[in-house]
Amino acid sequence: MGGKVGPPWNARMCTEESKSQTSKGEGGKMAALASSLIRQKRAVKDDQANRPVASKRKPCPKSNKSLCQKQILVLISKVRLCGGRKGRNDKRPEPQLKGIVTRLYSQHGYYLQMQPDGTVDSTRDESSSFSQFNLIPVGLRIVAIQGAKTGLYLAMNSEGYLYTSEHFTPECRFKESVFENYYVTYSSMLYRQTQSGRSWYIGINRDGQVMKGNRVKKTKGAAHFLPKVIEVAMYKEPSLHELVSEPVSPPRKTVKTSDSPSLKNGQKEAPKAEAS
Repeated sequence: MGGKVGPPWNARMCTEESKSQTSKGEGGKMAALASSLIRQKRAVKDDQANRPVASKRKPCPKSNKSLCQKQILVLISKVRLCGGRKGRNDKRPEPQLKGIVTRLYSQHGYYLQMQPDGTVDSTRDESSSFSQFNLIPVGLRIVAIQGAKTGLYLAMNSEGYLYTSEHFTPECRFKESVFENYYVTYSSMLYRQTQSGRSWYIGINRDGQVMKGNRVKKTKGAAHFLPKVIEVAMYKEPSLHELVSEPVSPPRKTVKTSDSPSLKNGQKEAPKAEAS
């Protein structure tokens, strides 16, 4: 009758021990998870504490200015800006033309010169200061011939006479051309022969007299000049003045040429009409 109770009791004890071990393992996992969550929360708090605190912007005080007053202030600020930039734009460089100071040496051995009173003649003296001219380019192969000492411009009128002018006019424009013998000719840009269309040239004859433009031929030595350059210079572009159709006074000074009108009683005779 007396049966053995040992084995069932041992089995019960083993089961309880395994349950207690299982519960201990689950408890350890929960504790590890809780500690990791705590560490993460602490790390987030530390990051927030280390961030620089942004300064709070002060609210702008409410302006009592009307819309009209605000527009006036904007307009004044724009005017100030324009006034500040105005000084820079005022100083604009004037247009500069690259020309030369030269002497015009004729093939007949004379230098063209302009006297202080405006008379244009010739001289053999190479050192004459009145034989210096400013050759100012005013177009493509077009020049203005200005006396370096007098400041007057050389011009040719409708009769072919050379004269000097204080102002730069269309009669002061001359075409500069290089001839076959490398001499240079200067012809009027305004006047030429009516029928043949032949140009009128600046010329000096063998006697050193300045000739009428309609008597000078480009193939003759009277029209050939050799510019002897003294220096290169920069010039301001001359202002072009219009010609007066009926001038009240004659040109400043007409050149005394070989065909110039003679003098009678201190007055010049009118030149005879010539067939072109």
